[in-house]
Amino acid sequence: MIGLNIIIGLIGLGLVVFVHELGHLLAAKAVGIEVEAFSIGWGRKLWGTTYKGTEYRISLFPFGGYCKMKGEEMLVKAWESGDSTIPAERGTFYGATPWRRILVAVAGPLMNVLFAVFALAVVWFFGFTVQTFENRIILASEYENYAQPEVQVAEEAGLQSGDYVIAIDGDPIEHYREIQQTVAQSPNQELQFTVRRNGEELQIAVTPRLNRETGAGQIGIFPWIEPVVGAVRAGSGARIAGVREGDRILAVNDTEVDHSVSFTDRLQQTSGYVHLTVARNGEEQRLQITPSHTEDGRREIGVSFKPIEVSSPELGPFGALAAGVRETGNTITLYVRGLGMLFAGIDLTQALAGPVRITYIVGEVATEGFTLGIGAGFTAVFNFLSLLSVALFIMNLLPIPALDGGQILLFAFEGITRRRLSPKLVYRYQFIGTVLILSLIIFALFSDILFLTRR
Repeated sequence: MIGLNIIIGLIGLGLVVFVHELGHLLAAKAVGIEVEAFSIGWGRKLWGTTYKGTEYRISLFPFGGYCKMKGEEMLVKAWESGDSTIPAERGTFYGATPWRRILVAVAGPLMNVLFAVFALAVVWFFGFTVQTFENRIILASEYENYAQPEVQVAEEAGLQSGDYVIAIDGDPIEHYREIQQTVAQSPNQELQFTVRRNGEELQIAVTPRLNRETGAGQIGIFPWIEPVVGAVRAGSGARIAGVREGDRILAVNDTEVDHSVSFTDRLQQTSGYVHLTVARNGEEQRLQITPSHTEDGRREIGVSFKPIEVSSPELGPFGALAAGVRETGNTITLYVRGLGMLFAGIDLTQALAGPVRITYIVGEVATEGFTLGIGAGFTAVFNFLSLLSVALFIMNLLPIPALDGGQILLFAFEGITRRRLSPKLVYRYQFIGTVLILSLIIFALFSDILFLTRR
């Protein structure tokens, strides 16, 4: 399965990088810079054809691609020759004005943003359904298996199990997924929860704590899930014992359970087989089940609980496009905020993903999505590719030498001072950037190896 995930992930990640390089290609041709080669993939050329002076290639490794513009190698030649300026021949990269080069550099990240908008617009146009639970919560701190100090936030703020969260900062909350998203996006930021408790509405201030492994906010809550069986895994203890979809679990070893967390907690406290009391067609039945164990040693019987499904509204082409623009803007805001979290003490080996982990996750999202159906699979893929596109947009605009942002800064300096760039200055500038990028890649790959060894 890991191999399949990586293959699918390579295709998805390659598409995002291809779109980026396509932006450079189109911009270069638009401003009069000749493009010698445009390749889908890296490494040895498998196939190629020349059209209007550009060789279009398909290369061996389907990991992105590249756009080779005429005259880019003149930088190294000028530096090796000790020239004071880079030759500016007509049609070459360094022969173009600084502002045209800036346009070429910006076009790659801009293309990623447009792709993200397109991908999300497609998702909203065709519609999607998400599985979630009602907006009722349980405090993790009430259960010994989950009562770590970092999940005490909700209890300390005054929330209680059974509360219905009906609004956060004045924005209506309809289901648990919306609570998750708001909390995750707001570490160390005070949120005003409006909850309904015993028929009364209360205002409670809650400040999510930063999870240093993920960079997300957390307050220590679970959704209140009625223990109604939604699915029974083939070959599991529950299936063998006769548990059916639609059964409402009432008790474990004669101890009453009110929701999924109390069921799971009670199950962990047992040993040997368990007696499950279920309600089926208005009658109670008592079933004997032999639990199995998960990889982390937790007891389970092979059931999942019935979620609620929330469908997106029906949107026409313009409505879907507006939704794509809005969601892309929100994602950009989150990524920029996330960059600040890098300096807030988070565990970079957990929070920073390199190319291997990204590739794996793209493939994992795709394969898990397609198990739910073709529509769900494409929705999951398009959503993740949009996130990846925005990440590439943000990363490439960082003012780091060797990235598009660093090039933009360099060319802007040339344009403002109206002085031709020194080959020595540019070479050293790019060398520093290359060292920084390689160091980051090595660190990310190390993080990725740790990630995969835990799969």
